[in-house]
Amino acid sequence: MGSRVPGLRAAEGRVRRLAGVLSEEKQLRSIAAGGPAAQAGMAGAAKARPVVLRLSGAVLAVTGFDPSVPNTARVYNYWLGGKDHFPADRAEAELLLEICPQLRDLVRGNRAFITEAVGWAARQGIAQFIDLGAGLPASPSVHQAARDVLPAARVAYVDTDQVVLSHARALLATSDGVAAVAADLRDPAAVLAHPELQAVIDLREPVCVILAAVLHFLDAGTARAVTGGYARLMAPGSCLVISCATYDDEALAKRLAAEYTAGQFVNHSREDVTSFFAGLEMVGPGVTEAQTWRAWMPEPVLRRREGHVLVGVGRSRA
Repeated sequence: MGSRVPGLRAAEGRVRRLAGVLSEEKQLRSIAAGGPAAQAGMAGAAKARPVVLRLSGAVLAVTGFDPSVPNTARVYNYWLGGKDHFPADRAEAELLLEICPQLRDLVRGNRAFITEAVGWAARQGIAQFIDLGAGLPASPSVHQAARDVLPAARVAYVDTDQVVLSHARALLATSDGVAAVAADLRDPAAVLAHPELQAVIDLREPVCVILAAVLHFLDAGTARAVTGGYARLMAPGSCLVISCATYDDEALAKRLAAEYTAGQFVNHSREDVTSFFAGLEMVGPGVTEAQTWRAWMPEPVLRRREGHVLVGVGRSRA
């Protein structure tokens, strides 16, 4: 039976989370010290997993792997049904699901939209894709979705998280035309000038730039500067794909932001999200809900409910 004492359920959850984390930390310390786990061949894997320390989204340092710190990419991976997460990540994800049970459906709807938008861009003849803040690999990946339409499509996965990059290099960047690039998406000029990106992306040709579920970690002014920077630097005929979580219930948004320790969350309005496409021609319905976006739809579908993933595709004039 659940406790009727206010706050006790949350406290009990945090105790269970701490117990799980301490157990896994003990195992990792045993690995580092050459204990039984290391003798079983796990030491190399543990040492290969760094963690990124952040302050308001900015990377401060990369240190040894720390399973006690929830990580944005791993929390998201848990909601998607992936396996790249640890007790602290799972505890964070479950705590947030208690606050907003539809979160799992929202992130899966977001992934479905990205697959739809990438396929649409490829059908327009766009054969280059830049996935900014790519996160841990998901299925189908951007290059899989693009190559279902254009087998020679080229993709650059961009992130600052070294755990994400190590996964991307091992699981995604294993064929010609796919690269994993260590760069900060908040600096469009530096990202697009990166030699590893330019090894697979020809910026003289149209490109599809993807900002999936990342702009809600930036304030609206910064997000507009970022999207505007990419829009100005893209070749004519390019497109910008954006998805962003938002909540009609401001109190719910504030509670989620307070509990989300893996990163900062900003609750952008639909007007904010629309402003991220300044200077571009909107495709189909404009800014709409993720699960309803189709390029052929003339009008957006927007319903009032606790949470949405607002999405859109903007294209520069050819």
